[in-house]
Amino acid sequence: MSANELSACLWRERELLDLLAFKLEEEQFLLTSGKSRWLQYATREVEQVMERLRNAGFARTVEASIVAAEWGADENVTLRELVAKAPSGPWADIFAAHLAALTEQTNQIKELRDLNEHYLRTAIRFIQDAQADGGTESGTYNANGASGQGSTSAQMFDFTL
Repeated sequence: MSANELSACLWRERELLDLLAFKLEEEQFLLTSGKSRWLQYATREVEQVMERLRNAGFARTVEASIVAAEWGADENVTLRELVAKAPSGPWADIFAAHLAALTEQTNQIKELRDLNEHYLRTAIRFIQDAQADGGTESGTYNANGASGQGSTSAQMFDFTL
């Protein structure tokens, strides 16, 4: 029965990884659309899913050690090692399928994370460049709300974001 419990833990972990990918895509949407007002909430949601994933990972580790003990493997066994130690029957295939899906999801999440990090670095660089210009006015309105002087310098916009 422990193998059933481990499989259920792996399904929960896969669902949480899907949720994490969704939250990272939400965060990416906010970054690319310039909706920075909501970015703190999206980041908090990503952190909450990450906490749930840590707890699910702990539960998986406990269940895997129980299954490993039943199958005569080291209690600190990885899922890959557990697949190799599985007795004849369906469990090797079931756990191999979980392993493949978890690997694919993890790779997808790494790509999303890296892309979001790139967008954040670009935004920070843009803000730093704007502050380095020394001007705090946008060239549209001054502090009194009146129309200000337009910028006479060349401007470059990156529309590929």
